[in-house]
Amino acid sequence: MYIQYPLSLRQVEDLLFERGIDICHETVRYWWNRFGPKFAAEIRKKRIQQRNFSLWRWHLDEVFVQINGETHYLWRAVDHEGEVLEVYATKRRDRKAALSFLKRVMKRYGRPSEIVTDRLRSYRAAMKILGNAERQVYGARLNNRAENSHQPYRRREGAMSKFKDIKTLQKFSSIHASIHNHFNLERHLINRFAFRIRRSKALTDWRTLAA
Repeated sequence: MYIQYPLSLRQVEDLLFERGIDICHETVRYWWNRFGPKFAAEIRKKRIQQRNFSLWRWHLDEVFVQINGETHYLWRAVDHEGEVLEVYATKRRDRKAALSFLKRVMKRYGRPSEIVTDRLRSYRAAMKILGNAERQVYGARLNNRAENSHQPYRRREGAMSKFKDIKTLQKFSSIHASIHNHFNLERHLINRFAFRIRRSKALTDWRTLAA
């Protein structure tokens, strides 16, 4: 609940107390730190096995995140359907950071057929090093898919008391992306009957994973 919904630790504590589970809010923090990465890794592993991401179009974008008054950057790669492939937190937005991000996502998913970015020159410089500069595409409104993918994270961030360090930002954003992918059923694209089936399957898979 804490990862998926824009709730505070104390709100989750109150919800669990209503269900007869009396714990401290710090226990909720311990739980997501302890089990969140494991659940996220299992979800990501299963999705990679089911799909061929190298044949798809990727969308890359980055947002500003404040940590202790300093500006950091959260890079995000999503596929053509809006599913988050990778998130990566850095202190800079230069060629070195873009190169590290691209190497990270390509190591896990392979090389895509096309990469859509904004006009940040760091992308171009990094792609020249990787030898796939010809696959880069940019233009007005072409990257709305990546920009819209930041919204669930921004809503979730608004319910938190910010992040204390970049490691926590990286850890939480990675977990949030995987769990959001699992429960993001695109209900606006399917009818009610299909949505009920997908939601039941997602919940069953989640309970199996958590068990």
